Amino acid sequence: MDVHATALSRAQTTERTWIGLLSDLCKARLTTLVLLTTAVGFYMGKKGSTDWLLLAGTLAGTALLAGGAAALNQYLERAYDALMQRTANRPLPAGRLRPESALLIGGLCSVAGIGCLALLANFATAIIGSLTLLSYLFVYTPLKRRSVWNTVVGAVPGALPPLMGWVAARGEINAEGWALFAILFCWQIPHFLAISWIYRADYARAGFQMLSTVDNPGGRLRAHCLNFMVALLGVSLLPVFLNAAGGVYLAGALAGGALFLLAAVDFAARLSMAAARRLFLASIVYLPVLLALMVMDKN
Repeated sequence: MDVHATALSRAQTTERTWIGLLSDLCKARLTTLVLLTTAVGFYMGKKGSTDWLLLAGTLAGTALLAGGAAALNQYLERAYDALMQRTANRPLPAGRLRPESALLIGGLCSVAGIGCLALLANFATAIIGSLTLLSYLFVYTPLKRRSVWNTVVGAVPGALPPLMGWVAARGEINAEGWALFAILFCWQIPHFLAISWIYRADYARAGFQMLSTVDNPGGRLRAHCLNFMVALLGVSLLPVFLNAAGGVYLAGALAGGALFLLAAVDFAARLSMAAARRLFLASIVYLPVLLALMVMDKN
C-alpha cells in the first residue's frame, strides 16, 4: 500500500513538474492574453451566430503558435536570460530543459499552429500568424540588442492576434480589424516602458538596448510614453466611429483612458519605481476592461 502510494505521489509530482515546465517554456500567461485578444477579435468580426468550431480551431492554432513562438524565443535568448534575475529561472538557463528539446517543442508547436489555422480557420489567418511568428523571432528578438526601437517594432507582432481573430471570423481585413490592431499596438508601448523601467538593471546586464537603460535624461522615454498614450486614447474611440461599438463602450473608453493617461503622466513626471509599478498595474487593468466593454457593447 505504501509502495503504491509513493509511486502515485512521484507520478503526480512528475506530471506537475512537466506541466509547470511546459507552462514556463510556452509562457502560459502571455499565451492566455494572446488568446483573449484573438477571441475578442473573432467576436467583433463575426456576423450572426458564433461558429464555435471555427472559434475553437482559431484559438487552438493561435495557442500552439503563441506557445511555439515563446519557446523558440527562449531558445534564441537563453544566454541572455541567464544574465537577468527575472528570467534566470526559466527552463533553459536554469538547466531544467535542454536547448534541443526547447527547439523541438517550439518548432513543432509553431508548425502545428500554422497548419491548424490554415485548415480550421483560413489561409489569410495562417499567413498573419506566420508573419507574427517571423517578425517576433527574427526582427524583434535580435533588435533588442541593437536598437531602442525594438519596443515599437515588437508591438507589431503583439498587436496581430486580434486581427487574426477578426480575419478568421470575417475572412477579410477592413477598418474595424485594423482598429483592433491599433489599440493593441499603442497599448503595448506604455505597458512595456513600465516593465523596462522596473527591470532596467536586468536589461542593462543582458545588453538589451532599452530606453530605460540608454536614455539617461529620460526625455525620449517620457515622449514615447506620452505620445503613444495619447495615440491610444484616439484609436480606442475608433470602434465607435466605425459603428462597431456603442455609447457604453465610448464612456468606458474615455474614463479608462483618462485614468490610464494619469498614470502615464505620473510616470513621465517622476520616472520612479513606484510610478512605473502604478503604470504597469493601470495597463493590465485597462486592457481587459476595454475589451470587455467592447464585447458587451458591440453593435
